[in-house]
Amino acid sequence: MPRITTRAYQDNIARQLSDTGLSPLMARIYAARGVISETELDTRLARLLPYHSLKNIDAAARRLADAVQQQQKLLIVGDYDSDGATACAVAVKALRAFGGIVDFIVPNRFEYGYGLTPEIVELAAQL
Repeated sequence: MPRITTRAYQDNIARQLSDTGLSPLMARIYAARGVISETELDTRLARLLPYHSLKNIDAAARRLADAVQQQQKLLIVGDYDSDGATACAVAVKALRAFGGIVDFIVPNRFEYGYGLTPEIVELAAQL
């Protein structure tokens, strides 16, 4: 059964967010999640951090390209939430489009916990 968690939020922040045109409910939800400005809700591509600011991105890209070129098996470890499932699906589809041999797993978070745990790494190594 799902567990509902109530999070505290600052009324003044929720009010400021609501003043931008958000519904009062969404303003409270965002405030409870630590959003303090409507600019944090801007989802345009221009607001994303540039990819080259990611640490070791060049090495990671080379590693993926080499694996695809050498027909090495790739395993994507996904997650149950919407962004994790979406990221997993996009990664699998993109890598396959480039010719990669790709599979994925979505470990049970109640059994293996959250994040990339040692148990999940062990499970992935067995596949």
